[in-house]
Amino acid sequence: MTTTPRPPWPARLTIRRTTVADPLARPLLDELTHEYSTRYARPVDLSREYPAEEFAPPGGAFLLLLADGAPVAGGAYRRYDTRTAELKRIWTHSAHRRRGLGRRVLAALEEDAAARGYSRVYLTTGPRQPEAKGLYLAAGYRPLFDLSVPPESIGPLPFVKHLEIPRP
Repeated sequence: MTTTPRPPWPARLTIRRTTVADPLARPLLDELTHEYSTRYARPVDLSREYPAEEFAPPGGAFLLLLADGAPVAGGAYRRYDTRTAELKRIWTHSAHRRRGLGRRVLAALEEDAAARGYSRVYLTTGPRQPEAKGLYLAAGYRPLFDLSVPPESIGPLPFVKHLEIPRP
């Protein structure tokens, strides 16, 4: 079996703090919507589910990971409660997976949330997203569900992680 080689990895990765409305975010969000719709066999409209202002300062943020200026991954958080940020929309473009980019986005979101005074993060992922479940477990997130139970019987899989708040 022959595999198609990946294009060479770009030398420069940068984080861009932006908004859900940024045109650079559109391809990632469109692919995320398609992926959710395909995996869960129902239409998903993220723009109706979560208003863009929830992912804006001061309570939230929307980040893109750019490779040589092009978006390859992204994610967001919003205020869950006074000390907790809720992570949402963490996504890596399908052409750039398995390179640690999701972990980079996760770390950037955690750092940003801690800098805004959040002491923990909460998130849920779908039961048909084993890659996400693996990422969160590997990144030190504590599952708020029984790992021995089939994910489909649980529904959304909740996780939590405590953050170190930077000292001035």
